[in-house]
Amino acid sequence: MLRLLFSKSRYIVIVPIVGTLIAAFGLMLYETMAMVTALIEIVQKGVLVQKEVKALAVGMIEAVDIFLIAIAMYIISVSLFTLFIDNTLPLPQWLVVPDLEAVKASLVSVVIAVLAVLFLRAAVAWDGGPDFLGFGIAMAMVIAALSLYLGLKGGRKKS
Repeated sequence: MLRLLFSKSRYIVIVPIVGTLIAAFGLMLYETMAMVTALIEIVQKGVLVQKEVKALAVGMIEAVDIFLIAIAMYIISVSLFTLFIDNTLPLPQWLVVPDLEAVKASLVSVVIAVLAVLFLRAAVAWDGGPDFLGFGIAMAMVIAALSLYLGLKGGRKKS
């Protein structure tokens, strides 16, 4: 009885699978519409000055950030599905995850990419203020810590 309960209880993971899949699609759709709207507004104005081009560039960097988050949600959704529900799902090799640690490693990798995009956005929008160095150092420390985490986790698997 208990064995049957545990074998069927794995399907409760459908809740986060569906949640992350909806979040991924929602973010992708929303950001695509936001990008198209921004580009249409720029074209309708007809005049581009350097300040508007810089704002557009920052907006596109922010869009990449949102897309990266959406992709992370999608990867998590697919990974959980293959780990808990159906491990025969045909996937490209880079998307196959052997265990929950690999899902976490994928998430950490995307967080590093998102942080890099956030830094790039801040660098493009920087107005020469003194706070940028501190921000850059803090960002570098977080990225270094996450990279160290990935390196240590990868090192343990090889042992």
